[in-house]
Amino acid sequence: MAAPDTSALTLPSAHPESSQPEVMLQAADTPSTLLPHRSHDPNNNLKRSDPFQFGSRYLLPDDNPYEFNAWDHVEPSAEDLARFESQLVAQRAAPVSDFDRNRFNGDPAKWWNRFYANNTSNFFKDRKWLQQEFPILKDVTRKGAGKKVLLEVGAGAGNTCFPILKENENEDLMIYACDFSPKAIDLIRGSAAYDPDHLQADVWDVASSTVPPGLEEGMVDVVIMVFIFSALQPTQWEHAVRNIWKLLKPGGEVCFRDYGRGDLAQVRLKKGRWMEENFYIRGDGTRVYFFDKDELRNIWSGEALKPNSLTSQENSGQAKDNEDSGIAVSRATDGADGEDRCSEVGKRISSSKGRIETLFEIESLGVDRRLLINRQKQLKMYRCWMQGRFRKPGTRDGVP
Repeated sequence: MAAPDTSALTLPSAHPESSQPEVMLQAADTPSTLLPHRSHDPNNNLKRSDPFQFGSRYLLPDDNPYEFNAWDHVEPSAEDLARFESQLVAQRAAPVSDFDRNRFNGDPAKWWNRFYANNTSNFFKDRKWLQQEFPILKDVTRKGAGKKVLLEVGAGAGNTCFPILKENENEDLMIYACDFSPKAIDLIRGSAAYDPDHLQADVWDVASSTVPPGLEEGMVDVVIMVFIFSALQPTQWEHAVRNIWKLLKPGGEVCFRDYGRGDLAQVRLKKGRWMEENFYIRGDGTRVYFFDKDELRNIWSGEALKPNSLTSQENSGQAKDNEDSGIAVSRATDGADGEDRCSEVGKRISSSKGRIETLFEIESLGVDRRLLINRQKQLKMYRCWMQGRFRKPGTRDGVP
């Protein structure tokens, strides 16, 4: 689903990130010779494949963009980028009021409860693409995989956990589905597909100081975070990442997908919604942040917290806090080689004396762009999402 570059995520074989788009148009006058993603014949297009393969319809220079409803990996034009920047200027000029800022940030669960009260499980489509995009989910659900623990953070109405449960063949799989909205958890527990032998749904805030019911530190093999990180206030990111780190086993993996900067959902936001840079309140009172690739890399690797803004006393206290919190701390060697090695594995320097804190290794991180077309109105709409896999450093025992 992500753009075909060497730093992007792992993709299905239908559209490897190292390949260039191929268009087989030798006999374009006959639909059977067209690639499925370029055919209008319902017997020969990707809508009939299962699972659906994303990322294969490239917009080439000679293409008519209004021929199809969607194109993959399309960068916005200079004109579209200028329009986006002007929209950002207008958003910043009319921010949310201080009263509303406090109201929406004070009790975010309240607004998500209202959202799920108004939008039941029928509002979202089941995420059937998860195992295609994150192969580790196939590994932990295959027959004979052994005892595996999967944690979904921000489970909503169950549109992730239920498709995984449906495909599961592992008798020893346990899924913990958590959300900080009690209403969302009620929807999951009330579903006919809820199986307490393999699924436990509970209220939990990933930025809290507790662990989810039934879980302990170092117990989880895989964490799924799909459109949840963007709902957090930026000041909560570090605590959330630390909580995920503590819950994962060494070698455990985070499957991540969220909103990217410049997405249609950001461009469409009007006045009175901007709270701070790239952080907004939607019309229903829920919060949303729009990320870029480097920002996410810095957050999950730990590089977002640099020591040069701290005094030596604060650095010393931070190092002590790191040790007390259970985060792995190691000593780096002096010199350029040591610094390069630290950078490569995504480590955060947490003191001026070379003490470093390992957070997550970035296994993959890519940008998924989609150009949606309203052919009737001749409108172009750009979608942008971030997708990645982050691994907790350590041995991979118990992790496929």
